[in-house]
Amino acid sequence: MFKFNSVKKMAMKPCQKFSVSDWNTNNQLLCNTAENERAISHDVRQEAQMLRNETFIQTKWDEQDTRTRLTNRSEDIRRWIDNLEKGLHDVNIEIEALKLVKDEAERAVAATSIPLEVSKECLTMRDGRRSNDLVRDPVEIQLQCEMETSGKAQQVLQKSVQQIFEQLCLLQEARQQLEFDLQNKKEALDIDMTCLNFELFSPEVSLKPNSTRVPSGSTTPQQWEQFSHYNLNRALEEVKASVHLREATMVSIAQASNELEAQRVAANFALRKREHELKRTLDELLWQQKNTKTEVEEMEADVRALEEDLMAKMAPLKLAQTRLETRTYRPGADLCRDQAQYGLTDEVQQLERTRNELKQKLAQSQSTLNVLYTQFAHINDEIACKTHSLTLEKHVLEIRHRLSPSLEKSLPLTEDNHSMSEILTHFKTQHSDLE
Repeated sequence: MFKFNSVKKMAMKPCQKFSVSDWNTNNQLLCNTAENERAISHDVRQEAQMLRNETFIQTKWDEQDTRTRLTNRSEDIRRWIDNLEKGLHDVNIEIEALKLVKDEAERAVAATSIPLEVSKECLTMRDGRRSNDLVRDPVEIQLQCEMETSGKAQQVLQKSVQQIFEQLCLLQEARQQLEFDLQNKKEALDIDMTCLNFELFSPEVSLKPNSTRVPSGSTTPQQWEQFSHYNLNRALEEVKASVHLREATMVSIAQASNELEAQRVAANFALRKREHELKRTLDELLWQQKNTKTEVEEMEADVRALEEDLMAKMAPLKLAQTRLETRTYRPGADLCRDQAQYGLTDEVQQLERTRNELKQKLAQSQSTLNVLYTQFAHINDEIACKTHSLTLEKHVLEIRHRLSPSLEKSLPLTEDNHSMSEILTHFKTQHSDLE
């Protein structure tokens, strides 16, 4: 018989082991999970298919709707382009007609320029008056009335020329606005036509960052249409105003007459009266200058006297203060507040009060003197101003010697037969169609 002393055990790897039931449970769980995930995946695939079908139809519909909108928008822009081009054509015709009337009015103004030039020269010279002498006095009023009545044509036609120039500016501004609007609409039409010609696989088509943003300065369709309506309405109003201005200018040219002689006499009388007033005022200022100068000299003497008195009080003050300071060094019981001490104290205080009063009076006197200096300088300025004004008035009277007692009346110009009634009728019809 074999004899075994001991049984040797096999070494095993240490690890966790599951039971058979756990193994079965795990397999069953895995199968169930796989079935659930497949079911979910099936549902997702069905939903994705439905979404693809819906989005395909929606995308096609949206793209077609966008094409329709772009087409309608292009037609609106074309309609406005036609209207703006017609309005621009009418404004250009009116500008040319108004320029012709402006040339006629300028020639009429040049025919009677001498009285107006004299009046302007007088007014310009009197504008050289200084300070408060630059007033709107009767002389200026009469000179301006003389300008207004210098043959009527000279005043009325010059004003008409200015009004025509301003109206031309307004018409050109309206034309510029129409051109700007027209150019913008042409560019917008080109852009919309480019967008309309894009296809799904055009080479220009690509993804754009933040393409749905609203650009700054964007307007609503109502604002867009109101803007063009405003431009056309403004052009219509400016054309109307231009036609009325041309008619009024022609009437003014035909009715112009010369009434300057009576106004010349009135202006000369006002000038002589103003010269007399200036002489009288100048004499009064010279008298005030003399009296003020005397008062300044007296005040300067008083200031010098006050300064001398103030300086004169310095020596007694030093003496009294020195005595007080010296007596403070008396020894022992002799440092007594005796009558001499009280007297010195009163003297110092009195001297200080006196100096303060003198200083206050000196400051007051100097302030008054400064006021007198200012007033004296102001009087001198006024004298210089009045002298200058009086010299100007004499020069104005000399200038007016160039005017003769009688002045020829300016001849009315031939009225232009050109009319803009056809343009206005066409423009009004166009405007009513837009509305």
